[in-house]
Amino acid sequence: MKLWGGRFTKETNQLVHNFNASLSFDQKFYEEDITGSIAHVTMLAEQKIISDEDKDTIIGGLKSILEDIKSGKLIINEEHEDIHSFVEAHLIERVGDAGKKLHTGRSRNDQVALDMKLYTRKEVLEMDKLLKNLLNSLLKIMKENLDTIIPGFTHLQKAQPITLAHHMGAYFEMFKRDRSRLKDIYERMNYCPLGSGALAGTTYPLNRERTAELLGFYGPTLNSMDSVSDRDYLIEFSCAMSIIMMHLSRFCEEIIIWNTNEYRYIEIDDSYSTGSSIMPQKKNPDIAELVRGKTGRVYGSLTSLLTTMKGLSLAYNKDMQEDKEFVFDAIDTTKGCILLFNGMLDTMTFNKDRMRASAEGGFTNATDAADYLVKHGVPFRDAHGIIGQLVLYCIDKNISLGEMTLDEYKAISPVFEEDIYDAISMETCVDKRNTIGAPGPQAMRDVIKLYDEYLAG
Repeated sequence: MKLWGGRFTKETNQLVHNFNASLSFDQKFYEEDITGSIAHVTMLAEQKIISDEDKDTIIGGLKSILEDIKSGKLIINEEHEDIHSFVEAHLIERVGDAGKKLHTGRSRNDQVALDMKLYTRKEVLEMDKLLKNLLNSLLKIMKENLDTIIPGFTHLQKAQPITLAHHMGAYFEMFKRDRSRLKDIYERMNYCPLGSGALAGTTYPLNRERTAELLGFYGPTLNSMDSVSDRDYLIEFSCAMSIIMMHLSRFCEEIIIWNTNEYRYIEIDDSYSTGSSIMPQKKNPDIAELVRGKTGRVYGSLTSLLTTMKGLSLAYNKDMQEDKEFVFDAIDTTKGCILLFNGMLDTMTFNKDRMRASAEGGFTNATDAADYLVKHGVPFRDAHGIIGQLVLYCIDKNISLGEMTLDEYKAISPVFEEDIYDAISMETCVDKRNTIGAPGPQAMRDVIKLYDEYLAG
């Protein structure tokens, strides 16, 4: 069944049909299509555009189709052009002429716009739940590792000692922003396009506010041309997913590094690792590597969608059918990556002794040694130079700052006293940093309290 055949005298070439058809992918929102149709006919009956009897007949037929698809009794086949024609054809087959009234006051343009919004709205909420679960996992690790010292890095060089809690808190902030972006997208997109017709509305006395209410929207969209050609929310969602994947990929890169023999900061659980077909000693971080790899795939979806939309005049153009496969793939990929990453993170163990030992090497306490001199009256720029000399001395002697004798310190600057050792201990370096956002234990407890409140809200 085609929804548009009356004007044509020839059958569509089969290759043209196949090229034009979208059922292979838009069947994904069969439930949204039926839900939207039920709301539409409910409104039509309330407006006396169709009878209550026809409404009840149509809704009964639609519900039976939905039930049969879900149970597997009705298989969606590809002889139809799209999910809309599939549902309508089966409706007419089941309820007769009443089913032919389903499309009254509606175009495929506003119908597909509605279906895609309903589907995307649901997926935004699902993704938000997955991110919230991930944040709970991160917060658990933070609470358990307030005193776990680890080197902080810049340029992949050891910089200053921090805690594992602080490090995980950086990713908490990233994924918290991701949730905020999803919320913004939901707020902007939650307006109902149904009733916009092909592009210019309809002469039927539709109650668009009622349709929007029935479907849980804030209200109807306010321009029918924009309503059927708007893909901004899909671009925004694709952008948000790209940023989520970027955050996951950055995290995965660190996990991959931490998992190496050179670092040995973590142990990935066997259930989230694979081996080598030839090297029996290997335990590979494949999940982290695949998440990192799939990030480019999601970026590709965003770029494809932007490219598709960049030259389209108002209103609807068939090019817009290409939005679905991009977005569907990005959604499935992103959700799958969040879920697997969270499982990997939940089962990961941390080698705390190794992390601390790593922090003690690499002169991560050099800044604190400079601060020690400043607190004893040495100008910072001079202190910076003195500590640079100390580091060169230690490199030459293959020792750490903590292994220098007081005489060696005084040979470079007489300002140093016995308390230098306490000033540059790992605990002091971390514990004295208690401004909000820093790794000190009190600062971290304050932030964790805020995170608890955030996740409880």
